[in-house]
Amino acid sequence: MSRDRSEPGPTGRSLPARLDPRAGRPTRARPTADRVGERAEDGARGAEQPGRRTGRRAVVARAVAGVLATLLLAGAGWGWYLGQVAEATVNRTDAIPDSGNEGGGDAMNLLLVGNDSRADLTEEQLAELNAGEDSGINTDTMILAHVPADGARASFVSFPRDSYVQIPGHGWDKLNAAYAYGYADAPENASGQQRQAAGAQLLVQTISRLTGLQIDHYAEVDLLGFFELSSVVGGVEVNLCQAVDDSRWSGAVFPAGVQTVSGADALKFVRQRHGLPRGDFDRIVRQQVFIAGVLRKMLSEDVLLDLGKQRELVQAASSALTVDQSLDLFSLAEQMQSVTAGSIDFQTIPYLGDDQDDQGRYILRLQDEDTLHEFFAQLSAEPEAPAGEATPATSEAPATVDPPAVTVDVYNGSGQPGLAAEAADALETAGFAVGDTGNADSSDYGQTVVRHAAGDEALAATLAAAVPGAVVEASDDATSGTVQLVLGSDFNGVGQAVTPPAPAAASSAPAEGEDARTAADTTCIN
Repeated sequence: MSRDRSEPGPTGRSLPARLDPRAGRPTRARPTADRVGERAEDGARGAEQPGRRTGRRAVVARAVAGVLATLLLAGAGWGWYLGQVAEATVNRTDAIPDSGNEGGGDAMNLLLVGNDSRADLTEEQLAELNAGEDSGINTDTMILAHVPADGARASFVSFPRDSYVQIPGHGWDKLNAAYAYGYADAPENASGQQRQAAGAQLLVQTISRLTGLQIDHYAEVDLLGFFELSSVVGGVEVNLCQAVDDSRWSGAVFPAGVQTVSGADALKFVRQRHGLPRGDFDRIVRQQVFIAGVLRKMLSEDVLLDLGKQRELVQAASSALTVDQSLDLFSLAEQMQSVTAGSIDFQTIPYLGDDQDDQGRYILRLQDEDTLHEFFAQLSAEPEAPAGEATPATSEAPATVDPPAVTVDVYNGSGQPGLAAEAADALETAGFAVGDTGNADSSDYGQTVVRHAAGDEALAATLAAAVPGAVVEASDDATSGTVQLVLGSDFNGVGQAVTPPAPAAASSAPAEGEDARTAADTTCIN
């Protein structure tokens, strides 16, 4: 290490009666299924389908945007209050069936569904959202949130609506027909709520059979709910490679580059498929990117330091969501407390390619059952560090100490001038003692590294907690009692997670161009 100090500097309260969870709330009736297994064409006859305790608790989606907001819940006091608000206003449905939903393992699987019904929209809202007419029940956004037992990461797997699958009791059909089949199969005298539950149960059984997993929980949001939630978030940053003009169908008209979308524009953004190179697949990527943007927004100071914004988000999310009877939103937040944006990945179910069924309809052929089951089983597998590389810090790190007890030498290996001095200032602000600063022995460190002498594991763990995702390793070069922080090109600042490395392509990757993304990925999309 070169220790050159001349490196240039950088430029419990009570609830109101109306929110008492024991009082419950009226459930919302759902619209009748006009058709089974079919959907209206986009446009005039029915527009196309759309499709962290505060800090680190964050997870969720377009359909997941609602669950995301509830993950703001803290461990006590204000968080308890927010938890009661959520439980008092969230809609419940009997979505988890007693049979046909089997699977092993200790992971938690949450099925996130976007219901494209327009029944609750006014004429003004239909016009503002460019939503066309109601075309019945269409569940065109289906995402499985898979959280391993350690709760340290999460995977969101999207299911294209035209996936050709076996629907229990109905044979082969498109996946987005499952909910409508179940809805229509309910007894003639069934209420709207009972029909909704029947549709959700058949969809859960279909996904369980397809993945080989037990679906533990269910969360659904409709068009109006998504519009309200995206408005409350206050805008999400997205990045388009090219300008788009889909004014005829989704109403999406956006310039190229980084921009913030919210409200009606957010809905148009996630619903567009016309004019995109890969149609529905690019729409899925847009949904995933929007979810990632929401996650990053929830980790920002705009939300973390605004208790009023937290309450507003929880209220909007819980009233817009319909979840299964046993989903405990507070427990979900607790389970997800160690997840960061870089440890959440987005993928699409492995598929073979386009095809037609015996009726001449477009379908998407998926991989065979064994391949699919292996793909989903691997979601819970512990990631393997490449040979010769140090293992990143994990949630089972040694006990930490107070930051003032940790002296840090900071070395810049990122190639960005002044970064060591900038990081040193931030570390001192965070309470750490800073020793030497200077340049590393190389300026092309790809990863940020925390190095420590044997016996200083607790000191290293304390520093690693301030730079989530940094590699932690023992080093003979480190002086006992002092920890080294070597800044790599992935360093984003003290208190922020490093940029995760690009994921290696899995053998069951869906197709060329469909590589997995993480919630920290801000590269442009179609």
